[in-house]
Amino acid sequence: MQLVWHPPFCGVSRVRVLAWTCECRATFYELCQAGGQSFIRRTLQCEPQHDIKETFRWPLRQAHDVWAALLCGEAR
Repeated sequence: MQLVWHPPFCGVSRVRVLAWTCECRATFYELCQAGGQSFIRRTLQCEPQHDIKETFRWPLRQAHDVWAALLCGEAR
């Protein structure tokens, strides 16, 4: 599964992070929820600032399925 990454959506004031990968790696991911929808946030830790991108918004159940695929290496 190929994920499409977009610039962060600025229209949401509060985002809840539900799950995450280790921040010790150059690239880490977060499963997020905001406004009744869920998405995955990718952070590339590079200099001089981090590169943050987000996926499309899905219902929570579908986002959990994509999150599981990402952790298993079936999504990029």
